[in-house]
Amino acid sequence: PRQPAKTLWYDRPRYVYLEFCVEDSTDVKVDIEDHRLVFSCRNADGVEFYNEINLYARVNSKDSREKRSDRSITCFMRKWKEKVAWPRITKENIKPAWLSVDFDNWRDWEGDEEVERAMVEQYAEV
Repeated sequence: PRQPAKTLWYDRPRYVYLEFCVEDSTDVKVDIEDHRLVFSCRNADGVEFYNEINLYARVNSKDSREKRSDRSITCFMRKWKEKVAWPRITKENIKPAWLSVDFDNWRDWEGDEEVERAMVEQYAEV
């Protein structure tokens, strides 16, 4: 049986970030479309995770990436309309139980673009 991975998300001027919290993931697949993201993987115990998110707004699927670590898989998706805040990540105004805001990374945008650029560059080097 598949189950959804615990997911954290936060919003930035140019990108939205999603972190799927699965340790020691294998068979990671991330499919980013303009209005949808599909994620799947397995963990060390062979449990299968699957998340499908209809996105709040359009993203540029070609300028979106993911990065895997031992603890999680982070995706960042380039917003089609930059500097427009996303009040939520899902198209539907319903919060799935597995989805939470990443408050550690959530902050005001004032002067945040430099920070974001540095972050994206750091990811890009991986």
